[in-house]
Amino acid sequence: MADGTVSMERHKIVQSRIQYGMFVLLLCALIVFAACFSVSIGAVDIDPASIFKIITNRAFGKALFARGWEDRTETIIWSIRFPRVIMAFIVGAGLSVCGVLMQALTKNALADPYVLGISSGASTGAVCAIILGWFRFMGGYATIFGATLGAALSILLSMGIASARGRIASSQLVLAGIATSALFSALTNLVIYGCHTGSDKTKTAQYWMIGSLSGADWGTAGYVAVVFAAAIGIVLLFVRDMDVLLLGDDVAESLGVDTGRIKRVIILMATVLTGVVVSVSGVIGFIGLVVPHIVRAVVGSKHIRLLPAAILVGGLSTMLADVVSRVVMAPEELPIGIVSALMGAPFFLYLIKTERDG
Repeated sequence: MADGTVSMERHKIVQSRIQYGMFVLLLCALIVFAACFSVSIGAVDIDPASIFKIITNRAFGKALFARGWEDRTETIIWSIRFPRVIMAFIVGAGLSVCGVLMQALTKNALADPYVLGISSGASTGAVCAIILGWFRFMGGYATIFGATLGAALSILLSMGIASARGRIASSQLVLAGIATSALFSALTNLVIYGCHTGSDKTKTAQYWMIGSLSGADWGTAGYVAVVFAAAIGIVLLFVRDMDVLLLGDDVAESLGVDTGRIKRVIILMATVLTGVVVSVSGVIGFIGLVVPHIVRAVVGSKHIRLLPAAILVGGLSTMLADVVSRVVMAPEELPIGIVSALMGAPFFLYLIKTERDG
């Protein structure tokens, strides 16, 4: 009888792993399809075969396929469209991971990357760099530096308010984050409207604040990819501690988890990821809220499964939102922040209703 029970449990585990693997493979296939579709869309029509040949030649650094296209076509594909696709994936993946981290930290299913005021601080720093010309010593990375610095200042303020006797209370951290977010949002608006509202810099800042991936290039994409990979590598080292943290601080500590350390790791990684993502894409809401819920319903709450799946679904979601932003008002571009809000807000309202009825 006992052997039969063990055998059944093993069968369930194997079946669960197979289902998870199939889900991941399906996501990868959809991401490849979405990437190809996104690259093919634009004012200039380019046949899929040329797109495949150009990307392959560039990726391998050699002419595996004979050139049958103009230099302008290769520039459009490799230097404009493809970096944007890569950037969209990284931005969506980063926001989704931040959402997972914030929900683990606060044990609040409605938490997202903006719950602690991190994005508001990042926006303030970036807007100061764009409009006021701060951080010029960073050259082309001034906006990224300003956003990351603003994110760090905002989370330090929230943590300072929520800390008591060396411990961070999750409920107090949420409340402090709301106040911090309001403060930095006010500072951002003060900078924008305190300057010449009709200036090009102000218009750039205002457009950036509602989300855009139009400025993507290989230099920026590479920088963000390195930061993203490093942050994910660190987070994956603490997936088991994050699982235990969901049981509550007291239970986690009784099981030997250093809750103070894991919370600091979560906050630091969320701050870095949000700061870098916001600096290159502007404010894109609801991805970090919606994606973790969708993925958790499919793969469960274990972070060793949740995080990789959230990365793939978040990246895919943002790639599709970017396609919509480029198509719906073509040849004009609708800011991706508007698209993500229109897609995510109804789901957010659904979550609130579910929480109330449940």
